[in-house]
Amino acid sequence: MTRRISLISLAAGITILALLLAAGCTSSGTAPAVEKKELTVFTAASLTGAMTDIATAYEALHPDTKIVLNFDGSQALRTQIEQGAPADLFLSANTKHMSALQGEGLMVNESVAIFAKNKLALIVPKENRANITGLPDLAQPGIRLVMGTKEVPFGDYTRQALGKMANDSAYGPAYRDAVMNNVVSEDPAVTALVAHIRLGEADAGIAYASDVSEGDRLLITTIPIPDQYNVIASYPLGIVQDSPVQDRAAAFVEFIESPEGSAILTRYGFTPVSH
Repeated sequence: MTRRISLISLAAGITILALLLAAGCTSSGTAPAVEKKELTVFTAASLTGAMTDIATAYEALHPDTKIVLNFDGSQALRTQIEQGAPADLFLSANTKHMSALQGEGLMVNESVAIFAKNKLALIVPKENRANITGLPDLAQPGIRLVMGTKEVPFGDYTRQALGKMANDSAYGPAYRDAVMNNVVSEDPAVTALVAHIRLGEADAGIAYASDVSEGDRLLITTIPIPDQYNVIASYPLGIVQDSPVQDRAAAFVEFIESPEGSAILTRYGFTPVSH
């Protein structure tokens, strides 16, 4: 009887030991979680859709990298970089703010390049209660117009377009003045302007042609601005001088300019620039 109990105890002990060993093997055989390395990208708000998709595609190919996107107006992003905010890459909606940072020694100058172009468009709510069909309608009394502030690229481009029209006898200075009198909001980021139109809080706005996403097209109508009045926006990118991961930033730039990155930019209404 004693021997039988001893054998049973021995068998139980062997079983427990086997289970422990198996658990140990399973634990040691599990692949450790990949430690993601962050890359912080300061990006003009008008690139929100395109850069979100580009970052997702890049991360799928590089599971060890996490792209941290900071979207805002180019002016605000420039100020943040000037004040020492940690950034590895800057994508601006115009050359003005990039050039300013270069002049201050805050960018890796040889990395700065134009990677995309864009142009302005007139946008109105789908129901279009103000019956706006083109630029002449923006001067009608009572029209609620939204545009960007003069400090941000799309607001500056809008004023340049109005300047071209003021110099054209078909419109003249009086047209520009009437349009500016109809402005009910000046937004620091194009995403805010598009939201005004989407929610029907304004009758019309002037934004980038790329800013109306596929989802927005159910609520917003885009009206082209003729080329003779339009302004082509050049988008530069560059690596921030203080970035501790400049090689990682350069690899992401290569992807942005690759056929896959260019296809995403095109899908969002941008014109990629090849190098």
